[in-house]
Amino acid sequence: MSDTASLEILYEDEYLVAVNKPAGLLVHPSWIAPARTPNLAAQLKLRYPNETVHTVHRLDRATSGVILFARNKAVAHSLQQQFAERQVQKTYLCVVRGWADEEGVIDYALKPIHDKIAEPHANPDKEAQDAVSAYRRIAKVALPIPVGRYPEARYSLVEVKPTTGRKHQIRRHMKHILHPIVGDTKHGEGRHNRLFREHLDSHRLLLMAVGIEFEHPVSGCRLNIQAGVGDDVRELFERLGWREGYPVTAAVAQR
Repeated sequence: MSDTASLEILYEDEYLVAVNKPAGLLVHPSWIAPARTPNLAAQLKLRYPNETVHTVHRLDRATSGVILFARNKAVAHSLQQQFAERQVQKTYLCVVRGWADEEGVIDYALKPIHDKIAEPHANPDKEAQDAVSAYRRIAKVALPIPVGRYPEARYSLVEVKPTTGRKHQIRRHMKHILHPIVGDTKHGEGRHNRLFREHLDSHRLLLMAVGIEFEHPVSGCRLNIQAGVGDDVRELFERLGWREGYPVTAAVAQR
């Protein structure tokens, strides 16, 4: 992906751009990946060769969905301020093991994840930071496939709206309430990841950033940008009998 043809632009104006990031694509170059591994920042640099495009927030490599960039420093600062003041509403979808409660709030502080390579001199024992995620169950399914001592495998489709933005927050929070995300090789459960690979041909983390709502730093209007879940995820959901409750196509609303 050396050109910009693969970029799915969800929203674009002279001040900012929102992109639908595929699962598996890095946002920036990383020491964990070989040199010249495709990344979103490099694609945006090709699209805007005479500009410095600023990262406003991040998505894990394995997570797909909407991510926002600013096209000048002032807009970046304004958007980052909105994130810091928790004025941005982010919406995620995930598939988790088991049947989650219909709704709930996870208020569970998380210790910062220490990156020994990127931050070799940082304190690895920082205190836990507040972290809050509200969730609601959209759908559930039972598959006639034995897992361990259980005769069937149960899963839920869950919408999550995090109030805070800690690293791996949703993945760690769902694990905390014993509903780890399917496809999560770090915080998930191998038996269920394997079931989705072998029986459903799903080889990715089933966590999608499907919406972001914020105030446009220049116009002042409220922007709500939605990303579709993608054809692969939509086909998987339909196989599971889930045909509603999630965005299939991209959309932008202003008010």
